[in-house]
Amino acid sequence: MMKLKSLALLLMTIAMPAMAEQVSVNSKGISLILDVENGKPAQYLYFGSKLNAADLQNLTVATNGRMDAYPAYGLNTPVEAALAMRHSDGNLSTALVATGSDVKQEANATVTTIHLKDPVYNIKVDLKYRAYKDVDMIEAWTEISNGEKGTVTLTTFASAMLPIRRGDVWMSHLSGTWAAEAQLSHEKLQPGEFVIRNNDGVRNSHTDHAEVMFSLNGKGQENTGDVIGAALAYSGNYKLKTVTDDTEYHYFFAGINEQNSEYHLKKGETFKTPALALTYSNEGLSGASRNFHKWGRKYVLAHGDQERDILLNSWEGVYFDINQKGMDQMMADIHSMGGELFVMDDGWFGKKYPRKRDNTALGDWVVDTEKLPDGIEGLLSDAKKNGVKFGIWIEPEMTNTKSELYEKHPDWVIKAPKRDAVVGRGGTQLVLDLGNPKVQDFVFGVVDDLLTKYPEIAYIKWDANMAIMNHGSQYLSAADQSHLYIAYHQGFAKVIDRIRAKYKNVVIQCCASGGARANWGCLRGFDEFWVSDNTDALQRIYMQYGTSYFFPAIAMASHISAVPNHTVFRTTSLKYRIDVAMSGRLGMEIQPKNMTDEEKALCRKAISEYKEIRPVVQFGDLYRLVSPYDNQGLSSIMYVSEAKDKAVFYWWKLANFYNAHLPIVKMAGLDANKMYKVRELDVIDNTPLACEGKSYSGKYLMEHGLEMPLEHNVDWGKKNDWSSRVLYLEAQ
Repeated sequence: MMKLKSLALLLMTIAMPAMAEQVSVNSKGISLILDVENGKPAQYLYFGSKLNAADLQNLTVATNGRMDAYPAYGLNTPVEAALAMRHSDGNLSTALVATGSDVKQEANATVTTIHLKDPVYNIKVDLKYRAYKDVDMIEAWTEISNGEKGTVTLTTFASAMLPIRRGDVWMSHLSGTWAAEAQLSHEKLQPGEFVIRNNDGVRNSHTDHAEVMFSLNGKGQENTGDVIGAALAYSGNYKLKTVTDDTEYHYFFAGINEQNSEYHLKKGETFKTPALALTYSNEGLSGASRNFHKWGRKYVLAHGDQERDILLNSWEGVYFDINQKGMDQMMADIHSMGGELFVMDDGWFGKKYPRKRDNTALGDWVVDTEKLPDGIEGLLSDAKKNGVKFGIWIEPEMTNTKSELYEKHPDWVIKAPKRDAVVGRGGTQLVLDLGNPKVQDFVFGVVDDLLTKYPEIAYIKWDANMAIMNHGSQYLSAADQSHLYIAYHQGFAKVIDRIRAKYKNVVIQCCASGGARANWGCLRGFDEFWVSDNTDALQRIYMQYGTSYFFPAIAMASHISAVPNHTVFRTTSLKYRIDVAMSGRLGMEIQPKNMTDEEKALCRKAISEYKEIRPVVQFGDLYRLVSPYDNQGLSSIMYVSEAKDKAVFYWWKLANFYNAHLPIVKMAGLDANKMYKVRELDVIDNTPLACEGKSYSGKYLMEHGLEMPLEHNVDWGKKNDWSSRVLYLEAQ
């Protein structure tokens, strides 16, 4: 009999009752096991790597913790609850016992439902688990149905709860701010509560992320150790809470942030919570990341199996200074360097209130003919002439007080009753109320009108630059004002679903003041996201390293920009900027006419080489090797093809100090028995690396690694303090 590993939940000591049913939820390589006995609460037995039949027979329910799969409030009030409600008669207590379970087959998954109900009140709760057959991911959510005679008020409604056995458990999570998103932290779980929450209303991943990892045997290591990963796939306000009390378990709750969001569940209505995606890996933090990447590419992202185009975005090149001649020139420039797509950013629209800066015209999605006399038609014609695809920027969820839309529909904006609306960007920006079906039709219509009139548009950059700053819906009734946040994101999901139902081929980027919508719920129907408005290569190493914990390279827009950088004013070498951008979805955010011929030639060469490695970067398995957060003076990652016949290795020196001593980086993910030939990409050195053109066994590369020179061997006048390397490995 296989010995059980030290896993997420090893639940012990009481034999299961004879009437209990063991419900097994199995993905490709992980299992979630529950004990379900009619008339009693459903309870967790196990979560971890997939078990065989013999081990399943030996599972028992733990007595040194609370194992209820979905604890309800009212009959054990001192402890944290996943569900709390006020019944139609005012009773605040709820009990949930099992009434059965069933399993339905989907194309590549099974959906297991555990049916619960309150023995006294006509409240039913279905616990749902979707397990994928080809990736290691289980999605958990709940559906709460009101069969009472009157309205029930939901005050707490988590998507799921997971108990995690105490020990040396560490949590890895992401925090940050505008221009410094996805900053990585590792913290040991201690007694008390650890809460991560979002209250933005529109965007939900600037300051914190709705994704965490739990390392079960000490501080997380990238490629060894047992790790649970959890990601709440929701575009709105969320709350993740880990409670550690006097029992032997941590209790992890995840779901919609209920703050000022109590939900009035009408008679006969069912409330569906967002899915919590759960994974497990015994290959460390990077192993859990690879599970998220495979699941995201296959089941969440639009076109997750298609290579992304290399693009030039106009924003940092010209900002609002859009004009027909300038756009034509930028298209020609990106084509000359091998790029495939040009995206015209903010500043192209507005008739009565032309968009000359950030305080006018949102909502007035008509071409400014003073800037673009030939309109979108002229731009599409220029794109065809220049041999590139064309994309366009919009911000359809927003308006300005200086806009024709606002003059016609002031009742469409979110504002508190009896108060002036709180304005945002430019001193005039407002958020449209997506809980209003008319607003949903309008936002859908923005995209529908563009793509109906101009079907050649290949790419849309969808931005969202304001939070919900004041609580009030002019559409919702006074009694249901607490539905504002939830209704907004229900409306957002409806709009995106409508767009995708009609326009399956267009590529859409999810942007929100940078990386404020890097969330699997926000990415519903999107192809990628803008990692950050900060394109500084050095800071991007940190942000992209953190972002990679949950999101794949194919979704991470990473652009070569000008120096001094427009956010931090740092001057980095062009090679360094290229090497960082080549580790994600490569693009450019620059004015090419300001580049020298030598700089254009280097970018042309890099773009050509990126096309060669693009399949490995965008579809390969990520192995993080050295964290920039570990203060070793460097950062390193690599991507390995599924067949392990190709790999791309990245090495970035983070600071330049004389007499620095940096570690040799050991690679990972290769086939120990294969021989790999090494070729450096984006070369600027006068002499090749010592390893150039040589072949090494995967075993040698993983156990010893390759020595990287700390400086580039270039002519004296070209020396600088930035050093980076990109190596392409091909099996012989």
